[in-house]
Amino acid sequence: MSITQQYLLDSYRARALGEPDPPAPGRHDADLVRELRDHRRFHAVIAGRPARGRVRYALRRWLSPRAL
Repeated sequence: MSITQQYLLDSYRARALGEPDPPAPGRHDADLVRELRDHRRFHAVIAGRPARGRVRYALRRWLSPRAL
């Protein structure tokens, strides 16, 4: 059963029972991604790491010429 079919079945059941419709699939995806990003930034700050630009900083350290 696909997500769309499950959503339609849940909507039908909710209407038959007089309950509110369930949220549409994918409706809260942007909120979830934002929440995960904030969570990772928070834990980075707590651990004493920079909260932003960590990948660029790591690439710059890795790719920069080292002084001998």
